[in-house]
Amino acid sequence: MPEPATKKGAATRRRILDAATAEFAEHGIAGARVERITAAAQTNKAQLYGYFGSKDGLFDAVVADRVTSTTEALPFDVDDIPAWAVRVYDENLRRPELTRLIAWVRLERRPRGTWFDGSDYEPKLTAITAAQADGRIRRGDPATLLMLVISMASTWSAASEVYTATPDEPDAVHETRRALLRESVARLLAP
Repeated sequence: MPEPATKKGAATRRRILDAATAEFAEHGIAGARVERITAAAQTNKAQLYGYFGSKDGLFDAVVADRVTSTTEALPFDVDDIPAWAVRVYDENLRRPELTRLIAWVRLERRPRGTWFDGSDYEPKLTAITAAQADGRIRRGDPATLLMLVISMASTWSAASEVYTATPDEPDAVHETRRALLRESVARLLAP
């Protein structure tokens, strides 16, 4: 879908994405209601469909928007992947929408394969491969190692099958998890 040509159009598109993020994260694809999204975004169905084509198109745009904003918020340093994993943990606490959206995709669309797409993950995989060649990271498939790190960092996320962490838990609890995560990732990646 083309980007809006005006600032007002861009602001409306942003409001729709924000309202749809909350709606889809809470209700999934099937349970989300366009009426609630347009009311929250202070717009109408014609604008929503004009920008996104369909409810499914809007959902895809929401997921892409959340992936992009999360990736931009979490700078990746191949020489300190344990710290990156902790930032993923913290981002899941601050903004759990992406993990909830991915859970809905898995429930309602049943995708196979990986969430990795070249633009977001290829630079990370290339950096891991180079670090492996230099002996700084253990051998193994770079994508598999990155998936393990993401899974470890998401252990307490909103999509966890065991326990969902919340920001209102005591700081000491979060610090204990961060330390364990940092140490576990370091051990995983040690050459």
